[in-house]
Amino acid sequence: MNAYRAALLYFKPDGTAIYDADGLLVTTPNAQGIQEVLAIGPWPALKAGFAHVPVQHLLGRLIAPGFVDMHIHFPQVDVIGSPAEGLLPWLENYTFVQEARFDNEAHAREVADFFLDELQRHGVSTALVFGSSHTASVNALMDAGQTRGLRLIAGKCLMDRHAPDGVRDQTEQSLLDTEALIQRWHGKGRLGCAITPRFVPSCSDAQLAGAGELAARYPEVWVQSHVSENKDEIAWVQDLHPQARSYLAVYEQFGLLRPRSVYAHCIHLDDTDRQLLRETGAAAAVCPTSNLFLGSGFFDYAAADRAGHLYGLASDVGGGTSFSPFHTMLAAYVVGREGHTKTGLSLSPQQLWFQHTAGAARALGLQGLVGNLLPGCEADFVVLNPAATPLLARRSSAAQTLDELLFSLIVLGDDRAVEQCVLAGRQLSLPTIAD
Repeated sequence: MNAYRAALLYFKPDGTAIYDADGLLVTTPNAQGIQEVLAIGPWPALKAGFAHVPVQHLLGRLIAPGFVDMHIHFPQVDVIGSPAEGLLPWLENYTFVQEARFDNEAHAREVADFFLDELQRHGVSTALVFGSSHTASVNALMDAGQTRGLRLIAGKCLMDRHAPDGVRDQTEQSLLDTEALIQRWHGKGRLGCAITPRFVPSCSDAQLAGAGELAARYPEVWVQSHVSENKDEIAWVQDLHPQARSYLAVYEQFGLLRPRSVYAHCIHLDDTDRQLLRETGAAAAVCPTSNLFLGSGFFDYAAADRAGHLYGLASDVGGGTSFSPFHTMLAAYVVGREGHTKTGLSLSPQQLWFQHTAGAARALGLQGLVGNLLPGCEADFVVLNPAATPLLARRSSAAQTLDELLFSLIVLGDDRAVEQCVLAGRQLSLPTIAD
């Protein structure tokens, strides 16, 4: 057993935050040898029952669930911060150029190690990841992720049309490669696979149909793609599928809406689309820094809540501008205020934190396993230092409520606030700039 004493943040199943200013977290190996949470609660109430367990005293620190990133592009690490007029020019001028390099296994592995370093540095313990269209990219990422013990879900990008040489794949082979990756990696340790059509314009009907057949054959794997991010993209889909009711309905037509289906952005949806997400159990990955950076639009939180469909937060690196969950939560707060101006509502710090931890886990179909610290959850957590920088220390020390403490971290925090990233009970040294 391992035990940690610190301030603790975790969530009830209904999303209500629980905060113990002086708490104890106890972990123990499960039948698979993975450390999971055995007990959590106030230190005074639990200390006697675990007096035989050595305790790491982390006073002045906050232990919180490891962050869950619902949508991120591993081959776009070197695209982050590239200027562009919008989504489609950004893809053509930057993204495809970089992704073409991932047929080289050595390059893929070097970027995989850097990518995972960045996730770890920022306290992300679970991620749903796009690879490139090359199997080498996914193999490199999975191999590196397995060594570190992350809960990592990834897939080979499907794109057999409207893409340049070097990234365009072949329809039949792309589906065979996807199935081979599922058979090799899915369920191996903490790894999972995702069937990954890039987006409707990049996939022929035959490729989408094949992806839907794989989704039916392997219901335990994930499906990930993009939808309704950009108005030019939506018009393109309408030209390609004039009989479809909407962009999202194209995915439904091919059997790609179901539980464990995650669609990034979901900005320009109507209420029928949102109802379709709810009815099928599919989820939206909300990508506020990317949406702001590329000028795509605002996710409508109020409409999503009325519809009752699943959603959670995501960085969307490299269209997204930071690996940092703090930056993502801050951007979501700004977007939420913009979307709720007329009603005077805004997203609370606790809601934002939930969306990037337990809420995102629920949207991925991993509720009770990751994103939280309730008993039975895998022991993924971050040790945060609310005094990591002078300004953060000054502001957090004046916090009178949990919302004020969390908001100070959201607004002023970054990777410097992440002192430890613990994956399934395994404490990893965080990479430094010198490394």
